[in-house]
Amino acid sequence: CEKNLAVTVFLALKLNKPLLVEGAPGVGKTEIAKVLSRVFDAELIRLQCYEGLDENKALYEWNYQKQLLRIQMQKENIGYEIKERDLFSDEYLLERPLLRAIRSEKPVVLLIDEVDKVEDEFEAFLFEVLSDFQVSIPELGTIAARQIPVVVLTSNRERELSDGLKRRCVYLFIDYPTIEKEVRILKVKAPEAGERLSREVARAVNLIRSNKAVGKKPAISESIDWARALVALGAGSLNRETVMQTLSIVLKNKDDIDAVVREVGAEALAAYAQKHEN
Repeated sequence: CEKNLAVTVFLALKLNKPLLVEGAPGVGKTEIAKVLSRVFDAELIRLQCYEGLDENKALYEWNYQKQLLRIQMQKENIGYEIKERDLFSDEYLLERPLLRAIRSEKPVVLLIDEVDKVEDEFEAFLFEVLSDFQVSIPELGTIAARQIPVVVLTSNRERELSDGLKRRCVYLFIDYPTIEKEVRILKVKAPEAGERLSREVARAVNLIRSNKAVGKKPAISESIDWARALVALGAGSLNRETVMQTLSIVLKNKDDIDAVVREVGAEALAAYAQKHEN
């Protein structure tokens, strides 16, 4: 429930530990980092994880083009010796998200998004960084965090994360929202839809998600898009016609659309949505 979520986030902050948020795509995991950024008036620094991500892309790189240009310019100055420390200084350092967060003089929220996509080697590197909040750059030495950032890691559970990384974090699992919670979300994000349409959309999406034949469950953002699309069409309520016209807004895969039409039916989906049960 929302209270448990708030308590878990509070404890992660109080214990000064990273918050690991797991759940299906589209349930609002990254929103937690965005909200914390607004609450603390802190910059949000995002590290988007992907297969093949390495330390250089996440931590730092040297601006080799600028270094080569410096060397070329100095060649014209006879008798001038270029020293290695001149080429490996802050002037040529390209900070990537992890180093930016560590070196920041102001409070930051570090979002490490979809950490389950990286390889084991990079996950081990992340564990070390999150344990000490310091990194070693051979040319510059050890750099320690000036302020410990608020860290949020998200995972879609595509693979199991290591026990070591999990132990370092406070764990939070987020499921798809209940009908009532989704109605409240729609009232905020798509207020033009109104109470009735918001409730119908929430009920219809809930039924779609519960269908085992649907491979890609609709995200909250797709519920919002559906409500807005229905408003744009001037639809005050769901019926067979509006469902068939707009189902592609909430489902982005033909097999999923076919499965809902075949196993639930557009008319039955609209009828279920209109029951308005609590």
